Amino acid sequence: MKTRLSRIRESISDSSIPGTLHAAIEQKNSTNAARVVAGYCWPWTSKKSPQSFDIVIGSDYRRRWNLDVDGSLWIVAPNSINEVGCIHTCQGLEVEYIGVIIGPDLIVRDGEIVTVPEARDRHDKTLRGYKTQVKATPEKAKALAALIIKNTYRTLMTRGMKGCYIYCSDAETTEYFRSRISRH
Repeated sequence: MKTRLSRIRESISDSSIPGTLHAAIEQKNSTNAARVVAGYCWPWTSKKSPQSFDIVIGSDYRRRWNLDVDGSLWIVAPNSINEVGCIHTCQGLEVEYIGVIIGPDLIVRDGEIVTVPEARDRHDKTLRGYKTQVKATPEKAKALAALIIKNTYRTLMTRGMKGCYIYCSDAETTEYFRSRISRH
């Protein structure tokens, strides 16, 4: 399903390397009010294997999902700057600066936003039953999944009151955002 991205109010900066995004957010964290979040595209392997990393991008970026120690207080816990939050731990909460990792579930093709529900982790409860629904009512299931994915990133991108940094796992999506950032 394709749609146009509506204008985002926050100032957006882009990072072509996830480690650069995380470092920028760490620099903004002097008052414990900056965090990194991501779409739910990576499995939570550290839940069963605490030494494992969940979000691995390339050979240099390795982080764990939140909630391993601080639970629902993740967003205010000082050490949480070393982890990555998700929609479930930041919805309804705000920080000064947010870094958003856009996973392969939201990509841009030919200037249009395309959602890829299959790219979400299979344990994502927001898309539970998607594979069954898409067999019964494909258009309805795809439209609902697209709405959920877009809403996830809209929510994540609007958690930063002063600014939003983004990293896109897809090169064409990165260029799409970069072209819009340079216009503002």
